[in-house]
Amino acid sequence: MSDFPRERAYGMHVVCDGPAEAPPVLLVHGSGASGAFWGPVAKVLAAHHRVITVDLPGCGRSPRRPPYDVPVQAGRVAAVLDGLGVGPVVAVGHSSGGYVTTALAERRPDLVRSLALVGTGPGMDALLPEPLLLRLLLAPPLGPLLWALRTDAVVRKGLTAIAARPVVIPDEVVAGVRLITYRTFRAVLRANEAYLRERGAPERLAALGLPALVVFGAADPRWDPSSAHRYDAVARVVMLPGVGHAPMLEAPGPTAELLLGFAAPDR
Repeated sequence: MSDFPRERAYGMHVVCDGPAEAPPVLLVHGSGASGAFWGPVAKVLAAHHRVITVDLPGCGRSPRRPPYDVPVQAGRVAAVLDGLGVGPVVAVGHSSGGYVTTALAERRPDLVRSLALVGTGPGMDALLPEPLLLRLLLAPPLGPLLWALRTDAVVRKGLTAIAARPVVIPDEVVAGVRLITYRTFRAVLRANEAYLRERGAPERLAALGLPALVVFGAADPRWDPSSAHRYDAVARVVMLPGVGHAPMLEAPGPTAELLLGFAAPDR
């Protein structure tokens, strides 16, 4: 695994893995996360692909860089891909990372071969109530104070709240989350909502006409799992039984196999 040496030129921490000549796969994390979330899956994909994992600005090891509007974030990812000289890629996004990869395809269709959305809600009306701990961490006036006082244990508890089964949260995942500021996280959430309210994710995929895969945890506590079927007309939809909002951590094997099959060059 190697860091992209010009990462700061694009305001992002970028990690490349796998053979440089292999077909490229881009991995984009969701809100309040980092590229470390993809760790278990990225290792499997890297046996067959050049895997490019990013920390979006303000997340993980990337410095804060407002604004965080989804099309702006997509433009920054496009700059990374142009800098690496890769494309078109299989663009994979988790949760709101799916909006960034979709916007990337909208802005730069030359850079995207196909799209895989993992736990990406189709519209704001499919959003479920936040778990109590997350509501406390996000809501003013206590939110900013509690956010600043988060310990590793609190972060782990918050992450397990989005899972539907016992899951081991790697240290690098916790570290990446702790680097995100309250202000940045709230700004990212507002930007994601604005993107969805402008046009839903399934409608955006329909306009793109690209091959698409949607993977959803059948027990996702963040998005109504039944809402995944809004993608039926524009994507292959796969529901993972007993899995919540973090398939790459809860079911890394099945998730990696689905992505490997979807990203196969001869598919």
